[in-house]
Amino acid sequence: LDNYFFKLTKFHYENCAGYKKILDSVEYDYKNQLNYSDIPFIPVRLFKMFDLYSVPKKNIVKTMTSSGTSGQDVSKIFLNKETALNQSKVLAKIVSSYLGIKRTPMIIIDTPSILKNRNMFSARGAGILGFSIFGTKRIYALDSNMKLNVNAIENFIKENKNNQIFIFGFTFMIYQHFIKEIKKKKLKFDLSNSVLIHGGGWKKLINQSIKSAQFRKMLNQFCGINSVHDYYGMVEQTGSIFMECELGNMHTSIFSDIIIRNPFDFSVSEIGEKGVIQTLSVLPKSYPGHSLLTEDEGVQLGEDDCGCGRLGKYFKIIGRVKSAELRGCSDTYAEQF
Repeated sequence: LDNYFFKLTKFHYENCAGYKKILDSVEYDYKNQLNYSDIPFIPVRLFKMFDLYSVPKKNIVKTMTSSGTSGQDVSKIFLNKETALNQSKVLAKIVSSYLGIKRTPMIIIDTPSILKNRNMFSARGAGILGFSIFGTKRIYALDSNMKLNVNAIENFIKENKNNQIFIFGFTFMIYQHFIKEIKKKKLKFDLSNSVLIHGGGWKKLINQSIKSAQFRKMLNQFCGINSVHDYYGMVEQTGSIFMECELGNMHTSIFSDIIIRNPFDFSVSEIGEKGVIQTLSVLPKSYPGHSLLTEDEGVQLGEDDCGCGRLGKYFKIIGRVKSAELRGCSDTYAEQF
């Protein structure tokens, strides 16, 4: 893995002028590489400020943008065919260990209008499209006015009563437009045979004193959902997401890694010490996004010894670094409420 990351760093250094300037400014020396933790990381915010890509412009087939509140700059991520394809393959590999390899009927807790512009994908649209590969028949739970389409959901549940149903959405939207509506209208949905995957930020819900355990409890109480998994990911490293296991811990995969950095000197923190999360991914080839310093705080809990049986590092996310911009799909959408 060390050797692969060194080669990837060298590729971006030779093919992205902006990235070369960054590495030159910190006097990075390839000859002194010992471990991929020594590879310079770049702040995710740089993708809001500069157009960074490592392939000829004519080879860029898709530009993805991050979520942002009004007036906030958005990250722009440039993908060629190879990177886009690898992102889809890796996402499928990671998520299938939670959903199984068989595609199932799918409920998307969002509106179909989010996918209108197929060339300029927002992080929200990209998330929906990426996870849609796991669905056979799909319905959107919300109409264009973000109102819950009760009849469509009830009919879909009846049609698929003998099948596992996959439910996908962003955390705040699930709470705002699904859980609250079910409670308010006293609806009865039997989704006990479903798996729900959600992501995109917790800030608004935590401000309302709603934490993960309560979120899960409400989903179980109102519609019988037992299997709920959060995920941690960002548009700058689409595909190589970190999934939450049954014990509530986030896990790295063989395609990604995290390093917790001391916020004062950026040294590597010990297990159990909180710090700023650095994420590494083997996927970014068309842009230099393989080693990024996020604006999130976290703590590594261990490696290869999580009670769920999965190998690799496992960790908790504590929240945003103080004064950092809102980023998650849930958090930026929630601002309008």
